[in-house]
Amino acid sequence: MARRVFEAWKGSNKFLFGGRLIFGPDVWSLPFTILLIVTPVCFFSVFVATHLRQELLPNNAGHAFLVAGVLLTVFVLILLFITSARDPGIVPRNMHPPEEELCYDTTISSDGRQTPTVQIPRTKEVMVYGVPVRVKYCDTCMLYRPPRCSHCSICNNCVERFDHHCPWVGQCIGVRNYRYFFMFVSSATLLCIYLFSMSALYVKVMMDNHQGTVWRAMRESPWAVLLMIYCFISLWFVGGLTGFHLYLITTNQTTYENFRYRSDNRINVYNRGCSNNFFEIFCSKGKPSRNDFRAFIKEESPRNITLATTWERAEEADVGNREERRQKVEDELDIDEDIMNLQQRSNVEDGSDSGHQKIDIDIMRVESSERAPTIRSEARHGNWGARSSNAQEDIVDVSSSVRESRSYAAAEEGR
Repeated sequence: MARRVFEAWKGSNKFLFGGRLIFGPDVWSLPFTILLIVTPVCFFSVFVATHLRQELLPNNAGHAFLVAGVLLTVFVLILLFITSARDPGIVPRNMHPPEEELCYDTTISSDGRQTPTVQIPRTKEVMVYGVPVRVKYCDTCMLYRPPRCSHCSICNNCVERFDHHCPWVGQCIGVRNYRYFFMFVSSATLLCIYLFSMSALYVKVMMDNHQGTVWRAMRESPWAVLLMIYCFISLWFVGGLTGFHLYLITTNQTTYENFRYRSDNRINVYNRGCSNNFFEIFCSKGKPSRNDFRAFIKEESPRNITLATTWERAEEADVGNREERRQKVEDELDIDEDIMNLQQRSNVEDGSDSGHQKIDIDIMRVESSERAPTIRSEARHGNWGARSSNAQEDIVDVSSSVRESRSYAAAEEGR
């Protein structure tokens, strides 16, 4: 039976409802985050909003305090769910390395053996807005990461425009959920401000009604004081996070880029101005997911890129070199035979013709002496092993025959 993509997923993600929802491996932190949001709102609704409505607005209009807090909380929870259960921009893995980028190389060991290897360049350059940007090769996903993409070690996926992995939402923050993540953080900041201000207003009302001091009013409303302390501490966290990401949006950076390349003084090629950067984050069309987790897996015949292919190529090159060397050997034998014939003719011809032949013979000797060292040099530097022993013997025989022919020609000149 054919399996779906999410059933054979190689990342560390968790899927629910048949692959319709995708979470990070630390999705267990999501209920804890929800508890941190819902608990103070519940205390606010029971101990602050109800009494505040009775003190300020006795009619039905006083329900606005409670409704506003509940609606803002629901909005924060919806954004949290979208951020956590959404594909952050995972780049699909390759089943095999890109063949067009493979480089075949041969290394020579200490014992003279040639070991073929398959290598992939670790980086390559792509153009972004007319500026060359270096991208890295991911060994896990077997692909060159797109610009601003990084591999998350927690989710074990390459994520486009990777910002960071957030443990509070249990998911990576990337190109497809960064907008919702920022809205979640900023909305949580507004919720903290709302709860803090309403609790402080309730303490102020209690102090005015009882004609007492602020300490007496705080003793009369302990839950409001606890809410103020809780919201003040939370506001430092979510408020600071909101301000930091506002800075990142205005400069079109990611958290990963800001922390990693801060000291490099690199030119940010993605910064197109404050207004354009905001438009890119909040008003541009959302990028569709590159993964269909519910699709059935298509059986693909595996491509074996092994060293056997490289050995075959090395053997083919070896055979071609042997044929080339043997052809050189045959050419040298023909040259030696021509020299011998010319020497025999020079003994029976006239002196003038003999002088002319000697010049031709000298030219032939120069050509043979220029080619013979080339053959011997190749014989010295060639590393053939057991398979090229016959070729080496042929070269040695040719070299000896060339030397004999030279000695014979020198003797003839001496006569």
